[in-house]
Amino acid sequence: MSDSMAHLRRKISTAGDLQSVVRTMKAMAASSVTQYERSVLALHDYYHTIELALSASFRKDNSGPAAQHVPSHPESENVSAIVFGSDQGLVGQFNDVIADYAIETLAGMPGRPEVWAVGERVHGRLADSGLSLKGLFEVPTSVKGIASLIGRIQVESITQRIEDGSATVYVFHNRPQSGSLYQPVNQRLLPLDRQWQQSLIKLPWPNKQIPEVLGSGFVTLQSLIHEYMFISLFRACAESLASENASRLAAMQRADKNIDELLETLRTAFHRQRQSSIDEELFDVISGFEALSSMHPK
Repeated sequence: MSDSMAHLRRKISTAGDLQSVVRTMKAMAASSVTQYERSVLALHDYYHTIELALSASFRKDNSGPAAQHVPSHPESENVSAIVFGSDQGLVGQFNDVIADYAIETLAGMPGRPEVWAVGERVHGRLADSGLSLKGLFEVPTSVKGIASLIGRIQVESITQRIEDGSATVYVFHNRPQSGSLYQPVNQRLLPLDRQWQQSLIKLPWPNKQIPEVLGSGFVTLQSLIHEYMFISLFRACAESLASENASRLAAMQRADKNIDELLETLRTAFHRQRQSSIDEELFDVISGFEALSSMHPK
């Protein structure tokens, strides 16, 4: 076998090994996408249920204890943001998209925003922009890990701002989209002001039955607000993870296609050289036979 054919054979073997790795990662990404997409679908209905429960609480007494519990101050200049990104690579422009969106949005807000990043890669991207970074959280590796992450976020970045009642908190993340991988979105999480209250009161009730809130309205409202904060952050994280794995799956699919095309090119070149080598050997045999025949005529 010639050196060039041996070189091509090594290239084909290496490309085949790389394709095996890519297909394994593609299968893992597809599996992860499924679990996060199911979580997002389940959270959509639950989130809407919490919103309806809050709507019923505010409708019950629009001027009583429930309404008095919600501040009416304007949006504060103390702006904080939580940005969900990723810890791992092979996700294309995932971190750049959400980081650029957060940087552009926060640039139009008053004061100097304080930012918490979820994911090392988006943390670095935000740090390069000059934003004031207050903390870094690790990205969970499964749906089960989201709850503990949200607990840490609430303790470190949300609780004090709820007590202050004057801070504005935004959540930035990528949301899965049909027809495209994802798009960056944001949600104003705090303050829980009259504007937020009125938006919930305007929600259409799903049937003609009049909702009734049992027990202490104040205690019920506190529990619903706590759940609203938790599920808002949980949904943002789940949607971000679904988008991340969808981006990784798309990257692996492109890589798999590119390797297929490379293998086809390499195999074609190998077979061409192999056929050329066989032809040369046949020509040598024929030439030798003809030479021997001329030396020993019948």
